Amino acid sequence: MKAAELLTLLQEFHRDKLAMYRRHVAAARHVGHYDFNNTYQYVIAREDMQVAWLRDAILDMGGPVADVEEPQIETSGKGEEAQRSVIADDSDEAQRFVDKWRPRIETIAHARHRNMLRVILGETLEHKRFFDQALAGRTDLLGPRADGAGTGGGVLPTRWVG
Repeated sequence: MKAAELLTLLQEFHRDKLAMYRRHVAAARHVGHYDFNNTYQYVIAREDMQVAWLRDAILDMGGPVADVEEPQIETSGKGEEAQRSVIADDSDEAQRFVDKWRPRIETIAHARHRNMLRVILGETLEHKRFFDQALAGRTDLLGPRADGAGTGGGVLPTRWVG
């Protein structure tokens, strides 16, 4: 793979991952369950780092970095049903992302970039596992809660309160 082809591939991968990141930021606003929302915050933090890695790789190769707008989230139903539809869509999207990129990544001869993209795919599969566990009703997604610790019933509608 020539440098120009690698740059194009990295730019396309970056756009797809950035779109996923922006979707998760928007989706988290529809996920009020405390443990599930915390999981979204974890996923968003990891994806923020992944997008930074990709941006740096593209800039190191002298390429421009595209931006992606945050999408509007359409939900089916209300309350828990809407939350469930958002999480299910994110699980499905994670699998589509991995299915699309896994074969293409294996064609990259540049070891550092190939391995970076493999790490991102692995973490995307971890995120899919979180989404699937949330759909199954698991609340210990990021680890067990201390005995007797509660959540207060959900997350605040605004993340930062001054």
